[in-house]
Amino acid sequence: MTEIDDVDKRILNRIQSDFPITGRPFADIAEELGLSEDEVISRVRELKENGIIRRIGGNFSPEKLGYVSTLCAGQVPPENVDHFAEVVNAYPGVTHNYLRANTFNVWFTFIAPSRESIAAYLAEISEQTGDIDILNLPATDVYKIRAHFKL
Repeated sequence: MTEIDDVDKRILNRIQSDFPITGRPFADIAEELGLSEDEVISRVRELKENGIIRRIGGNFSPEKLGYVSTLCAGQVPPENVDHFAEVVNAYPGVTHNYLRANTFNVWFTFIAPSRESIAAYLAEISEQTGDIDILNLPATDVYKIRAHFKL
């Protein structure tokens, strides 16, 4: 595992929540932390390359934007997992996916303008991946937990 130092920890603590929405967010972060913009960018890039940071991006409430979301689970033979994930990831409404130790072993979330469009996309994914059985588990209640890890 890659070691992170106190400066990395300060950067990670700062960027987890309330990321600046400005023309130069890393300059703003750098100023707050007493660092240079280049150092913050370099360290964030290295943290991402080393798998410490998985993604930096906004989280939106789909229903507030007129969209719907669903949790999906595919029953994918182990030898087809990479291909299945590649096909799933090609859809812009897929936010993330992960493996689980279950008969339905590849789980992913999907956001789209309607339940009908999600059903159509899931049918396409199934067809493109060898008629994989995919569960469609639409969100009925939304629970958002703010996960902020103090390092």
